[in-house]
Amino acid sequence: MNNKLKLKKGDEVIVLTGKDKGKTGKIIKMLPKQMKAIVSEINRVKKNQKPDNNQPGGIIDKEMPIHISNLSFYDAELKKGIRIGYKIKDNKKTRINKLSGKEI
Repeated sequence: MNNKLKLKKGDEVIVLTGKDKGKTGKIIKMLPKQMKAIVSEINRVKKNQKPDNNQPGGIIDKEMPIHISNLSFYDAELKKGIRIGYKIKDNKKTRINKLSGKEI
């Protein structure tokens, strides 16, 4: 199964549902096989960490993956989530804002 994801690492996204609804953050890591993304400061949980050679143990805050269906590309000018489309121009595929038609 080939998952076509329109979001990429480094994109600014807004959360559509869940406990962090309405918050924005940058994508740190994409997990295409699970259709999830890890977003900075979103879906944070407390995790009990066992000590190992590099770091001490204790309770740490950690970002957990969030399903991409709960995320939307955030347009800073419109201050809301938008849908992404593609346009092929001179054999180059570029992402566009479906609302305004501008390139991302």
